[in-house]
Amino acid sequence: MKVKEIMTENPIVAELPGTRSEVLKQLVKHNVTGMPVIKSADGTLAGFVTRLDIFTKPEEEQLALVMRRDYPTINVNASVKDAARIMVDQDLSHLPVVEKGKLVGIITPTDLLIVVEKTNLQISVEEIVRSPCIPIYHGAPLSVALATFRAAKVAALPVLDDDAKLVGIVTDRDIFNQTIVDRTVAMSDLGISDEDDNWTWEGLRNVMKLWYEVSKVDLPKLTVKEIMVKNPMTVFRKTLVGDAARTMRKHDFGQLPVRDSKDNLVAMIYDIDVVSTLTK
Repeated sequence: MKVKEIMTENPIVAELPGTRSEVLKQLVKHNVTGMPVIKSADGTLAGFVTRLDIFTKPEEEQLALVMRRDYPTINVNASVKDAARIMVDQDLSHLPVVEKGKLVGIITPTDLLIVVEKTNLQISVEEIVRSPCIPIYHGAPLSVALATFRAAKVAALPVLDDDAKLVGIVTDRDIFNQTIVDRTVAMSDLGISDEDDNWTWEGLRNVMKLWYEVSKVDLPKLTVKEIMVKNPMTVFRKTLVGDAARTMRKHDFGQLPVRDSKDNLVAMIYDIDVVSTLTK
């Protein structure tokens, strides 16, 4: 199977010359975490920019100084296996697709999950777990959860009770759903305005985590138990990866807790872990 058969055509893009503020507007409006950068003159791919790139260089306003010019790409006629290998090896959430130097599409883990579903691989979830599983106690304050996200470099934490049983899952977005912040102030600090466009709070939360890192918004005095998703969907350690891929895609989950026959938490599996099966 070739990349062109599964890619998303006409992706959201940023253009050169451009600014940090213009990119933030796109991220918020379309609720995405990153986008290819093209040259407005001829449409050739110039690089890629993510919310992390923007907030890593908060003093830079020009897109050319913020984006990554050496971002990986793949040819439209390359194999899906090659695409999966690049995304897994470099831990990417986006892979621009090019043809003769011009952007023609983009691939995300969700596109590849569909392929995993169809391959019917006889591989269990426990065989392909690569990412760390960092549980958190349900009584922990949100500030501790946030610090855990940063230290562990994960976006989701399984939540355990006093008996070490899985009772929930919390993501960084769950935390920022609870952030007490004035929407107008946040948008102003990010350098964007709602005068001309229909911004959504969901889209703004897409960059809220990184805005917090810069602006130091105070989190409410709540515990993980009060905001977590209770009784989360899980997969058994012997679940086939195709079934896990289907669950992730159907429910738009980037991760799933993995349990054993006694319902004990044994791992967390991420979409990129599932995608790694296509490289074998």
